[in-house]
Amino acid sequence: MTITERLTQDMKTAMKARDKKTLSTIRMVKASLQNEAIKLGKDELSEEEELTVLSREVKQRKDSLHEFKEAGREDLVEELNEEIKILQVYMPEQLSDSELEQIVQETIQEVGASSKADMGKVMSAVMPKVKGKTEGSKVNQLVLKKLS
Repeated sequence: MTITERLTQDMKTAMKARDKKTLSTIRMVKASLQNEAIKLGKDELSEEEELTVLSREVKQRKDSLHEFKEAGREDLVEELNEEIKILQVYMPEQLSDSELEQIVQETIQEVGASSKADMGKVMSAVMPKVKGKTEGSKVNQLVLKKLS
């Protein structure tokens, strides 16, 4: 079952349960998925493209969460935390630190990286492998640490 199909099914469930928060979050994500399909000129997105959109939505909320915390807007922080929890259900299982470290180490060896100058090569090889399974900033820090 694709992410879009799961979202549609869960949207119906949320409607029946009168769960407004879940319903509005799912509707926002479905709209983003439809906008992406229109932008790419496709009828349906591939699972990888759906995952990209979903990751972007989660990242946007996490970035906003940070801003709202700094501004002291606890009401909005709570709301965003709920949305992030709802969206996490559709994300693939996140990689543990040790799994991520192993992928980064293998990729460094594959591309023959030896210094910080090779960071771009390593990042472009690692990111497709971990897409949606971890944050890019986390990968960036680990690659930087390994190449130092």
